[in-house]
Amino acid sequence: MDRSLKSLDVVYGGSLGADRQRVLRNTYALLALSMIPTVLGAWVGVSFGFSLFAGSPLISAIAFMAIAFGFFYAIEKFKHSGVGVLLLLGFTFFMGLMLSRLLGFVLGLSNGSQLIGMAFGGTAVIFAAMATLSSTIKRDISGMGKWLFVGALVLIVASLANIWLQMPALMLAISAMAVLIFSAFILYDLKRILDGGETNYVTATLSVYLSVYNVFTALLQLFTGLGGSDD
Repeated sequence: MDRSLKSLDVVYGGSLGADRQRVLRNTYALLALSMIPTVLGAWVGVSFGFSLFAGSPLISAIAFMAIAFGFFYAIEKFKHSGVGVLLLLGFTFFMGLMLSRLLGFVLGLSNGSQLIGMAFGGTAVIFAAMATLSSTIKRDISGMGKWLFVGALVLIVASLANIWLQMPALMLAISAMAVLIFSAFILYDLKRILDGGETNYVTATLSVYLSVYNVFTALLQLFTGLGGSDD
């Protein structure tokens, strides 16, 4: 497949490469745009104390998964039109709302703003590193996909289990694993675009956004667990 793509690239004067770069540019642009509704959703959530079924973490998790997968289905269905972009931005607003409870807790700490800044900076560094690596690495890393998927499933199961166990050490371990797994997902998703495995920028943006969001959340939980202060 790779060889045939390269051959076609030569025949069409690099048009396939130009198409991939266009998808990548559009993905970066839409990813940057998606941060606006995310921040807005987080601000609304913190300001109004939003919480999805706060009294029942399990029901909250189930409701979140149902809403998220509903968005995934709709975005995939309309990914070739402007409706898909609007749905994606609506989803990122929802994810900002879901982030607000954690942000509200962290902002209640004396060094909360510093922790959020550290998590944001760490996420930016990781994204820049993975973006650079994706453009320089030559080997095929498509085989990573199934292992990363398994790792994500393990994280979900461990997170659900910790709803009952309430073990701080397990939470920190889950957060550390999430940083590693979703950092690798960023590399994998960006490399797929450059290799021609993903040709729709709406779908690509959704995948990269979820990885960036999870890296930020995991870093924030990790920094809060290790260095949060009430003083």
